[in-house]
Amino acid sequence: MNRLERLFGGGTEARIRYLAGEFQVLSAGDYVRCAVSGARIELANLRYWSVERQEAYATPEISMKRYLETHPGN
Repeated sequence: MNRLERLFGGGTEARIRYLAGEFQVLSAGDYVRCAVSGARIELANLRYWSVERQEAYATPEISMKRYLETHPGN
């Protein structure tokens, strides 16, 4: 991806399999979307996801919020 693609939202969305501590690219792309906010997450910046739900999250706060929503009583 070049600078113009970053500025103007170019690139393609990747399909990912989220594993424990790593992820596997199923379909090549430049980014994924946060399951909660819809924010674009460049693959180089992908740090937070749920193996159980197979979802990516943009921030640790969003990840924790989603966890608490899906695991009541914790």
